[in-house]
Amino acid sequence: MKVLITGASGQVGRALQDAIPPGAEVRALTHAQLDISNAAAVHRTTADFSPAVVINAAAYTAVDRAESEPAAAEAINAAGPRHLAEAVRDISGARLLQISTDYVFGGRGSAPRRPGDPTAPLSAYGRSKLAGERAVLEVLGDRAVVLRTAWVYAAAGSNFVLTMLRLMRERGAVRVVSDQRGSPTAAASVARALWRSAALPEVHGVLHWTDAGTTSWYDFACAIAADAQTEGLLARAPEVTPITTAEYPTPAPRPLNSTLDLTASAAQLGLQPVPWRDNLRTTLRALARTRQDNLEH
Repeated sequence: MKVLITGASGQVGRALQDAIPPGAEVRALTHAQLDISNAAAVHRTTADFSPAVVINAAAYTAVDRAESEPAAAEAINAAGPRHLAEAVRDISGARLLQISTDYVFGGRGSAPRRPGDPTAPLSAYGRSKLAGERAVLEVLGDRAVVLRTAWVYAAAGSNFVLTMLRLMRERGAVRVVSDQRGSPTAAASVARALWRSAALPEVHGVLHWTDAGTTSWYDFACAIAADAQTEGLLARAPEVTPITTAEYPTPAPRPLNSTLDLTASAAQLGLQPVPWRDNLRTTLRALARTRQDNLEH
């Protein structure tokens, strides 16, 4: 199976490359190697490689900056997926797997969001990602998969876990929003669901995938602090103070409820999600090993 991965230097792009299944011939391209907002480049690349599956891990993810740069977000998150879908349409039997986000939903209610629930994005970022979803489904129909995920982090890149560790070390104290809930998700979990989707040609439409369980950003930060201490990543316990969304205004509004219902997707993929706390520990353990290796060398 020939697979083209875009956004290869991002968190999910790297996780996909770390988990390439046997028999897959992969071409993984960074933004510098393929700008998906460039339609001509997209068509040239796909025609040259002729993949059976394209996994689009490229995205504009600067949520707050998107409020002042909506055109930039639209170029990557909406026009880019359309270009990919149109290129894939020209390859017989090829499929496109598009990564999307919990931010396509509005902010209220306590029930987990199901794939078919109404969308109501609160931000320019969320609107651009929803436009990308609609584009690939419109162009490719049953040859497209949209996989929504949430609160993604990894041992490298720019994410909440690494930001918290840095601030906890530098300041010894952090203030974290406690009234927004969701599911912290390791990039490796997203990659696992995408590779499974790639292997199942009958899977199509909108899927939801995160790690199992829900928490608040505040409780997530508390877990990071506790487990980082256990792994020797923090010398002492930081002070973690809960605050409300109103006390921490951001340019882009965030959903208060980002929890995604995984029931239907787990059945379609034949996968069970890993508890978020387990994957957090695994990630922090990997960070601790890397830190120790660096000290020894």
